[in-house]
Amino acid sequence: MRPMLKPALSRAWRDRATLQFGTVRKHARVVDEVNQAVAAFLELLDGTRERAALLDAGERLGLGTELAEQLLGSLEQGGLLDDAEAVQQALGGYSRPQQELLGPDMASLSLVHPAPGEAPAVLQSRARARVEVRGAGRVGTAIGAVLAAGGIGTVSLVDCGRVAARDCSPAGYPPTDVGRLRTTAAREAVHRAAGAAAGERHRRTPAGGPPPTLVVLAPRDGSGAFTGAAAEAQQLMRAGVPHLYVGVLEHLGIVGPLVLPGASACGSCATLTRRDEDEAWPKLLAQLADEGPGRPRTPACDSALATAVAGLAALHVDLYLDGGRPPSVDGWCELSAADGMARRLRLQSHPECGCLWQSVPQPRPAAREPMRLS
Repeated sequence: MRPMLKPALSRAWRDRATLQFGTVRKHARVVDEVNQAVAAFLELLDGTRERAALLDAGERLGLGTELAEQLLGSLEQGGLLDDAEAVQQALGGYSRPQQELLGPDMASLSLVHPAPGEAPAVLQSRARARVEVRGAGRVGTAIGAVLAAGGIGTVSLVDCGRVAARDCSPAGYPPTDVGRLRTTAAREAVHRAAGAAAGERHRRTPAGGPPPTLVVLAPRDGSGAFTGAAAEAQQLMRAGVPHLYVGVLEHLGIVGPLVLPGASACGSCATLTRRDEDEAWPKLLAQLADEGPGRPRTPACDSALATAVAGLAALHVDLYLDGGRPPSVDGWCELSAADGMARRLRLQSHPECGCLWQSVPQPRPAAREPMRLS
């Protein structure tokens, strides 16, 4: 381990002998009684020295090995240290341009996962993850780009047709992509966001391989997140693949539920709950699912709202892949274009759905008596 002070934390003097690391109260820490020797020792925590070398340096500075050890322990316990060697190894799996792009992401991870070496381990786990985004419209393409920029190893977008003007957004397709095949343009958008060189942005994702770690259902027409995506969600449930519903419904951005098959409420639970509140909902849902080209309309999808929804959805995916439990599990989040407010609504498993039945221990059948022959 090569200890280093986390570069994400600012440094400011509260007085001549008290140094504060960080600004946000949750992460801010104070080191008091900072004399010249302690200040010099802190400057050595740049990730270029092993712990033993730092202790030797502390002895030469007049701190003494014991005090230097105590200072290192206090800094580590306070979440101020990271392991530069682990950081280097985690970034080593990416190209040089990608490493530079991921610097701020690594700095953020070091605060969310404070133990030395913990953030690099999380980034390495992201590099092994496979996320499939089904729907490459204004929201879906932006989700894919943000995930790729955050270090997800394999991000694939699944869609058909050609890019329309309403699919473009600052975080996804540029207007110059209108008319191109969505599969090609979306792939390039993801590779561009990940920092791939211009000559590598056209490469295809290899077919086959293990199933996705997670699937994002983000149809171009947001209402499809609760209609046309239902059959896809059932297949994912049977395969045990976690999946996240995302879309913009009129003026509301929706993120969730994030379904953990057998462990959380699913999309069918949401449909059945809505049916309990509105008996006409199944009839309306069937009409929405059958809405075709004979009934043209322009789906509402505010560009700022779509970008915010894509960012929130990508954050929830990252949280799940990093080992957390996003608020879209057993619930969903709404973003309103009318008032800019974000809300979280709870979702309980519906008793008629059965999505959690397999997770409930079943009573063992009573043993049968052996058949008697007379």
